[in-house]
Amino acid sequence: MSWQQVVEQTVVGLGYDLVDLERSAGGLLRVTIDWLWGGAQAQERFITVEDCERVTRQLQYVLEVEGVDYRRLEVGSPGIDRPLRHARDYERFVGETVDVTLRAPIGAVGAGAVAPGRKKFRGVLRRGEAPGAWQLELVEDAPAKLAAKSPRRSAEPVAVQVLGFTLDEVREARLAPIVDFKGRRPRGAAGNA
Repeated sequence: MSWQQVVEQTVVGLGYDLVDLERSAGGLLRVTIDWLWGGAQAQERFITVEDCERVTRQLQYVLEVEGVDYRRLEVGSPGIDRPLRHARDYERFVGETVDVTLRAPIGAVGAGAVAPGRKKFRGVLRRGEAPGAWQLELVEDAPAKLAAKSPRRSAEPVAVQVLGFTLDEVREARLAPIVDFKGRRPRGAAGNA
């Protein structure tokens, strides 16, 4: 059994999902974990420091028993820009905004809707019509920003472009880190602005 299989078996055995596994030339072993997804009806849970400590302790023991050579072990959560690597990750995050980088430019398939050399896209992840197919709804957000600044301006419907793809065509996919830096408003203050 390879050291990667040992790590994955240990992490999954503890009830977590192995999101990423990285080993550097300097001896760093970096393990990224998340909770196993329980389906669309499951409540979202977040990885805590205690979860990372639990996995670290178990991995240290198992890696010593298996004779895996490493200098430092880091166990962490995937963060707000979590990578999507497996079909189950795409299933889990349907409806979320994601960044997708294709292996090859879209070329003539874009039919003038996007630049022919474009490989990077941001949009809302959707299931495709065929098994194993996925879609990314690309929405231009400039009209939405204008409508948000001027409530009197009517928000015209925005044309939605849809990019269809399979996992074989994807070089990298991540959740898009969308953060509101305006801060929280006090309760009841939404109507007072």
